[in-house]
Amino acid sequence: MIIDGRTLAQEVLARTKVRAERLPRPPRVLGIVANETPATLSYLSIKGKRATDAGCIFDVQKFPEETNAISLREAIASSDADAIIVQLPLPNGIDARAVCDAIPIEKDADVLSIAARTKFERGDADALLPPVVAAVREIFMQGDVEVKGKHAVVIGNGWLVGNPCAVWLSQQGATVSVLTSQSGNLFDGALPAGRQVRAADIIISGTGSPHLIKPDMLKEGVVLIDAGTSESGGAIAGDADPACAEKCSIFTPVPGGVGPLAVACLFESAVLLTERAMNS
Repeated sequence: MIIDGRTLAQEVLARTKVRAERLPRPPRVLGIVANETPATLSYLSIKGKRATDAGCIFDVQKFPEETNAISLREAIASSDADAIIVQLPLPNGIDARAVCDAIPIEKDADVLSIAARTKFERGDADALLPPVVAAVREIFMQGDVEVKGKHAVVIGNGWLVGNPCAVWLSQQGATVSVLTSQSGNLFDGALPAGRQVRAADIIISGTGSPHLIKPDMLKEGVVLIDAGTSESGGAIAGDADPACAEKCSIFTPVPGGVGPLAVACLFESAVLLTERAMNS
C-alpha cells in the first residue's frame, strides 16, 4: 500500500476544522521565522493554506537574519497567540534550543521545547505527539499496523524525526534499533547495521539522504516510512528509492507522504491547545 499523505491530511484537517468552529473564535497560530530561504518560504506558504483548512488563523512574524536569540525569545514571550511555531532552521549563530525552549508548554504545538518533549517521552496522558510521530500514528491506523512486538529500525536520530519516532515506537512495545552514520554500512547485510535493516518489520527514516534505502536492503512486507526530504537533480527526493514500494506492505512516498500529514497534525495539536486554554 502506497500511502496518499495528502488525502489523509485532508481528513485530519476536516475533523480539526469541525473542532475549531465549535470554539468562540478561531485558534491563532504564530509562526516565527528568521531564515527566509526558498524552502522556508515554501513551508510557510503551505502552513498558511493548511491553517485555513483547519479553521485556524496563521500569522507570521519575520526577523532579519542578523537577529539574535534574545529578540526571538522576547517575541515569543509577548505573543498572545494560542500556539507558537518556530520555523527551523534558524540562522547560524542563533541558539535554536534557547529559542525553542522559550515557547510555553501550553502553546508548543510543534513539541519543540524540552518541557514539551519531556512530557512526550514520559508518556504523560496529556502530552502532545510531535507532528511527525502523529503522522506516523495516522498512517499505522490507516494501514492497521500493529507495532507491539515488532522489530523497528529508525535511521537517523534527529530532533524532529528520528529521536521522537524511536521513543514512540518503544512506547508502543516495539524493539527499536536506531542507526546513524556511525552505525556502519547499511548496505552490507553481513554487517550489524545492514542485518538490522534487512530484519526490520518497520523502518522509519529521516536522514535527508536521497535514495539511501534500496529495495535489495529490505525484506518482503516491511513497513517503510520515509520522512526524509532532500534535493536530487533539482527535484524533491526521499530517503527511499521509489522502487522500494514494490517490497513494502506500506510505503510513504516523498513528496506526498509524511510531510502533508505532519502539517495537518501540527494544526490539530494547535486546536487542541486552544481548546484546553479556553476550557481551563
